[in-house]
Amino acid sequence: MHCPFCRHPDSRVVDSRTTDDGCSIRRRRQCPDCARRFTTVETASLMVIKRSGVTEPFSRDKVISGVRKACQGRPVTEDALAKLGQRVEEAVRATGSAELSTHDVGLAILGPLQELDLVAYLRFASVYRAFDSLEDFEAAVAELRDQQRPPAHDRGPGADGAAEAPAPTAAD
Repeated sequence: MHCPFCRHPDSRVVDSRTTDDGCSIRRRRQCPDCARRFTTVETASLMVIKRSGVTEPFSRDKVISGVRKACQGRPVTEDALAKLGQRVEEAVRATGSAELSTHDVGLAILGPLQELDLVAYLRFASVYRAFDSLEDFEAAVAELRDQQRPPAHDRGPGADGAAEAPAPTAAD
């Protein structure tokens, strides 16, 4: 690593620490020539292959920006968006792959977004899955309703909408 002050081609690591999110390492370095100290941050590179074939570095900010559009007008805080961005980054890094497609990143977004806000999830899914018709929306809403509804055996008696017979009394 070149010294940013004197451009000496070498430096010595004085201290190393992981950052708060654990995704990068902060290193304090010292130049052997001018003795000045500087900080570097190292992260493992993760590349995203776009539909056009172009690759670019993964960007948590870009994920948050895209999800923010889907959340427009919804009761979603910036803190919740930041947490979602971190969850997505952790999920794509956990795959162990150095390169991911935009499709893979979109899949990683859908789960946490569904937990965050269902309307924002539908907005994002409509673009991500390229909904073409009203039927596409209806199918997605039906799928969400099925996921939200507990199975009939968990809903108790009369869960199917049928009236339950009254319990016998002591007078019967």
